[in-house]
Amino acid sequence: MTSAPMTSAPTSSAAHRLMLVHAHPDDETLITGGTIAAARDAGIEVLVVTCTLGEEGEIIGDEIAGLAAQHADQLGGYRYWELQRALSALEAPESRGRVRGVLLGGAGRWRDSGMAGTDGSRNPRAFINAPLVDTASELAALIQDFRPHVLTTYDPNGTYGHPDHIRVHEVTHRAVELAAGAPSGWNVPRLFWSVIGHGAFEEQAARLTGVPEGWLHDPASGLGLFPDEKITTRIDVRAQRDRKAAALRCHATQIMIDLPNRAFALSNRVAQPIMDEEHFVLARAAGHPVPDERVAHDLFAGLGTT
Repeated sequence: MTSAPMTSAPTSSAAHRLMLVHAHPDDETLITGGTIAAARDAGIEVLVVTCTLGEEGEIIGDEIAGLAAQHADQLGGYRYWELQRALSALEAPESRGRVRGVLLGGAGRWRDSGMAGTDGSRNPRAFINAPLVDTASELAALIQDFRPHVLTTYDPNGTYGHPDHIRVHEVTHRAVELAAGAPSGWNVPRLFWSVIGHGAFEEQAARLTGVPEGWLHDPASGLGLFPDEKITTRIDVRAQRDRKAAALRCHATQIMIDLPNRAFALSNRVAQPIMDEEHFVLARAAGHPVPDERVAHDLFAGLGTT
């Protein structure tokens, strides 16, 4: 596998702003936690937009299993609390600010859709059943207010095919268009897809040792599905890995952590590495030159701070 050299953190100024759009609590940490932490280390303003409360998620462990959708249906509020703790864990210790988080449309506006064909996907309040114009307009308003220099969403397959992730991709692209076309709007300078490269993931997964009993060590499985050759940007997040691990631990309903071996597992118990780098694809650049040799290592390379 050929990979671009990495840098330790973005070199951008404090006036830059980063918005990340995610489907459920825990996605922000699983896919972009290191980047969030690195951005805050650089003084960049960060806003994490979460589109649902993750009500349909599977629950690890028996203690709060009764909160699940098919029982008390209280998991969403619990995961919102986990999200707040995770965002705090990603914050730079010496920072005067914080990683800001907001729920698209307000708490409970749209519901986790679950996987395709499940009861959750047929719920009238499910995110995938909301009119695109409604969800995109809500996000466009946030874009116009926050005015991000960089915005991230998922690739067209939504990382691993989850219907909400795919919908977030569609909503974000439409919202960027709406925000750019609005009176006194904001034309987002750069839109990236957050992805997990297959080769890089499999290589690091293969190096995992001492996988806990009951976990599966299958380097070919896991979240790393995106073709490596299509990745445009690799951010070194090794310096932020401990904070990312701490944030993953906050999402205990969804994630198990093995800190000595720097691994985690979801409810399927497949051991996955806490990656050395996080991956992005530059999907859109508006009105700003893109220095290819630098955007490979920094989402903000060459951008002004208007």
